[in-house]
Amino acid sequence: MLDNVRVAVMGLGRAGYRHAAHLAAGIPGAELAGVYDPNGALVEKAELEWGVRGSGRSAEDWLDDPAVHAVVIAAPTPLHGMLIKQAAARGKHVFVEKPLTSRLDEADEIIEAVERSSILCQVGFMRRFDPAYVEAKRRIAAGDIGKPIYFKAISRDPGSPPAEFIKHSGGIFLDMAIHEYDMARFLMDAEVSSVTAHGQVLVHEFMKPLGDIDQSLTYMTFDSGAAGDAEVGRNAFYGYDIRGEVIGTDGSITIGSLKHHDVHIHTRSGSFHDIVPSFPFRFQEAFREELVHFIACVRKGQPPSVTERDGKAALAIALAAQQSFDTGATVNIGHG
Repeated sequence: MLDNVRVAVMGLGRAGYRHAAHLAAGIPGAELAGVYDPNGALVEKAELEWGVRGSGRSAEDWLDDPAVHAVVIAAPTPLHGMLIKQAAARGKHVFVEKPLTSRLDEADEIIEAVERSSILCQVGFMRRFDPAYVEAKRRIAAGDIGKPIYFKAISRDPGSPPAEFIKHSGGIFLDMAIHEYDMARFLMDAEVSSVTAHGQVLVHEFMKPLGDIDQSLTYMTFDSGAAGDAEVGRNAFYGYDIRGEVIGTDGSITIGSLKHHDVHIHTRSGSFHDIVPSFPFRFQEAFREELVHFIACVRKGQPPSVTERDGKAALAIALAAQQSFDTGATVNIGHG
């Protein structure tokens, strides 16, 4: 068993910086070896904050470093495939932010490279490690609600990222709804067999020339005979609104709420509670736990619970949803 996993983080945007911070603060059996980002200011900030190396080193430098055992890839999506394949060729274990890539053919190349090299690859679907979703999965598997027959998800961001992010995000189905598609597979223990997707721009007019939308709805069928839907949008100006529900033949289970703290204020004007402000607050524990899991798997040489194949499955759903939205037709999904 590997006693100490030295990890380099590639990409210091929102996700990468959070992962680096968790590694620097202490993940059992792990050490933050260094960071890479083309933005020198972010690298300097990381060096000052955590005392790690970064300046003057490229992504290739970290991949070639024999003292590095694993990499966290949080670079822009178009770079994921190239970096994963390079890491696999050098025997570095990989934690990659979702999506795995933006193309199914490249997903197949990644799977081949990972399996040929025998490295471990975990995809960053952090909700699988959130205590509420974990408990929901346990209760569903235990038969508490009978056979799952309908999946329902709500994912509402309090606003939109800037145009520069939207331009390179791959669109709302790939960038945002893909979390719901992964949860659909996870909670229903079934594969999505078809999707019908709808959407439009309701608020953020700048998205129209970029080919994206700010409100979407995906209707899904499953190979188990179940069905479901995912409402995903960027217009919840009241806060970060993430909820889910699975309906079974003997009951239902709901996941999540708008409450940030379990505190209610009662005044002459009425009763109030605060609202979750953003995803880093809602899934703070899940972001750490997914890294704890990854490091434990690397140390023990055990496959992670969410792999490159799960990444491809969620990607296939997202691309089918985009195709359905573009064509107005239901799209069937193969599972090769």
